[in-house]
Amino acid sequence: MINKNTYLRSHTKFTDKIIQKKRLEIISIIKSELDNMSLKDILDIGTTQDNSQSSNLIIKSLNNFEKYKSISDQKINSNFFSKCLQKSITDELSPNEIKVFSSDVVISNATIEHVGSYQKQLKMIENIIKLTNKIFIIITPNRMHPIEFHSKIPFFHWLPKKLHREILSAISLKYLSKEKNLNLLKSSDLIKMMKNFENVNYDIRYLRFLMFKSNLILIGRKKSR
Repeated sequence: MINKNTYLRSHTKFTDKIIQKKRLEIISIIKSELDNMSLKDILDIGTTQDNSQSSNLIIKSLNNFEKYKSISDQKINSNFFSKCLQKSITDELSPNEIKVFSSDVVISNATIEHVGSYQKQLKMIENIIKLTNKIFIIITPNRMHPIEFHSKIPFFHWLPKKLHREILSAISLKYLSKEKNLNLLKSSDLIKMMKNFENVNYDIRYLRFLMFKSNLILIGRKKSR
């Protein structure tokens, strides 16, 4: 049986190369989106405590901000961030936390699919909007891509979620079979969520792999008051 830690160490070199390439594409899209904007601070949601070179690559590749902040359920020990809050982004934020961690830009990469149920994902977006002064960017794998990049198994994730989770559990991927650990989204899910927030203009961009849309990039901008 594969436990959580064993699974997380099981990425192949081929998969790592794909992930690295996609990260660089994401960085390019984000930089072009932020170009010519007047921005002082940036907040990273879901920062990992892993200090390897490839970890937290997106936030570390965005230069010229005065302050870098982090909110994560992991304890972040890094001089890169001026402020860190160890807390789940799906929990209620206090007025002081919103005041301290609000930033011109809020970034979250590969986090929303790991926070749990639809309602928790919706709460995450709600909190991100509260923390955003100007623009936020949320990146997540596309459930409609033929390959599911966590399990590396094609097509099964298109089945009803309950059945998909039963299959993952049966093939010793119990960690991924739990909704609290993996709940994939498609673009229609993001569109449905964003209907709850009238103070935001947004659009959805896509990355492609093997000609199919592999990643969703939700870009939201606060409306002028």
